[in-house]
Amino acid sequence: MKINKILVSQPKPSSEKSPYYEIAEKYGVEIVFRPFIKVEGLTAKEFRQQKIAISDYTAIIFTAKTAIDHFFRLCEEMRVTIPDTMKYFCTSDSIANYLQKYIIYRKRKIFSAKTGKLADLLPYMLKHKNEKFLFAVSDVNNGTDASILDNNHLNYTRAAMYRTVSNDFGKDEVFDYDMLVFFSPQGIESLLKNFPDFQQGDIKIATFGLTTAQAVKDAGLRLDISAPSPEAPSMTGALDLYLSKTNPVVENNGESEQENE
Repeated sequence: MKINKILVSQPKPSSEKSPYYEIAEKYGVEIVFRPFIKVEGLTAKEFRQQKIAISDYTAIIFTAKTAIDHFFRLCEEMRVTIPDTMKYFCTSDSIANYLQKYIIYRKRKIFSAKTGKLADLLPYMLKHKNEKFLFAVSDVNNGTDASILDNNHLNYTRAAMYRTVSNDFGKDEVFDYDMLVFFSPQGIESLLKNFPDFQQGDIKIATFGLTTAQAVKDAGLRLDISAPSPEAPSMTGALDLYLSKTNPVVENNGESEQENE
């Protein structure tokens, strides 16, 4: 079955060089970026219910740019002044660089891993094991396994600062996709919330990550594409591989290779 329209449950890429655009042009498919979920910040009142005083901590752990946004938003709303001595531990360089939106980078002590994994940030934290760490997370911990912090006896506290909720579809919003691409179990939950009578039929479902793939199966749906894999380490790579079997490659003149044979 030829794929004509794909829904990718992520925000539209900011760069025109995104591999998704290359795939759309290569195989003549329409790709629509429409998140099934969205992030909402906890209010100052909700945060206070956790009985966490940010000023008691000497270091912050960030695993996402979203966490940075909501940490500084809450500090502003609660009139918490962050001291210059605060240390920041980030799971990737891009997250660390994002701190420049809120602080003067050179005047702070910032540490970052290269891989995006909490485990690879651990050596930096162990060098500062006497710090009191605040771990900024979502209300469901964003799937982050912090057992490595427990196993190494680091003094830390989880602090929920934002939540993930369903990004509901409007009554008149057209749902005519041949393929749905998901990146989190919450996306599957949102699909079933928006469309309780959803019948998959010929619609293909693609996922990234083991937990998302399992969520599809647990929902009684058919999983057609799963990434990462040895053949396709990225979601775009998995789509490219799948579409190469279903869609003719479109040449610059608008004709397909199969049509020219």
